[in-house]
Amino acid sequence: MLYTIKNDQITIKADTFGAELHSVKYNDVEYLWQCGDSWKRYAPVLFPFICSPTGKKYCAKGKEYTMPANHGFARDSEFELLSLTGNSVSFILKSSDKTLEVYPYDFELIVSYILENNKIIVSNLVKNTADDEMYFYVGGHPAFNCPLDEGLEFSDYYVEYEKNESIVQPLNDNKCRTIIDNENKIYLSRELFNFDVIMKDAPESKKITLKSDKDSKSVTVEFPQSDCIAVWSPTGDDNATFVCLEPWTSVPTYADDGDKNIEDKKHAIRLDGKKEFDYRYSIIVE
Repeated sequence: MLYTIKNDQITIKADTFGAELHSVKYNDVEYLWQCGDSWKRYAPVLFPFICSPTGKKYCAKGKEYTMPANHGFARDSEFELLSLTGNSVSFILKSSDKTLEVYPYDFELIVSYILENNKIIVSNLVKNTADDEMYFYVGGHPAFNCPLDEGLEFSDYYVEYEKNESIVQPLNDNKCRTIIDNENKIYLSRELFNFDVIMKDAPESKKITLKSDKDSKSVTVEFPQSDCIAVWSPTGDDNATFVCLEPWTSVPTYADDGDKNIEDKKHAIRLDGKKEFDYRYSIIVE
């Protein structure tokens, strides 16, 4: 079920299915990709995995499990409405017999959207409801319209990091390519994504912006808690008029494939029994 909240600047819609944002409007302009044929998502919540382990198999508590879908199961789960106020909405997903078949931990995941002027604060609160520790990854995958203005093209935009970064993308056969070298702008093209997602591990930046020198509109994602920021759009599809700015707790699950046990994956979040972890990022539209 869709719920709408708004203030004097922004109106957003979010769904109980996947606790997923469906709309972000600022000055009556839609900033969020509207789930077209090129990608049938809006802004999925990634939990308890980011991407997938090789073969979708991993071990936990001495047993092998298969995570059937990429990015975990939260994005394809029905949440319950937890609270609704004038400027916030929260949804909750609890562990169940179904989740325990693929992920052997008792948890609650509370996803909240809080409006603050032209900013949306996104909270992913993970609660460990058991006595022993649990392990997980969590992140966001919001897709933003690109172009944001009629008459402009995808290639008129660039992604600007807060600080200079160096990004080297691994390719097949132990090859790689340099995306940027001590620079802060990635200029968009379809070919840019020929080798899938562009990730920056341990970025110096704490925010990233999609913008154009030909357009006053922009969208910024702030990620003060993230150890990885990813940029993605489908390659070779001119109908994919969007760019994902993805804040992740850490590099994706497959980067830890040297250890099949989730307890040994160095980038997984370890949460002690009866503790909670609130992973937050913000979306700012201008």
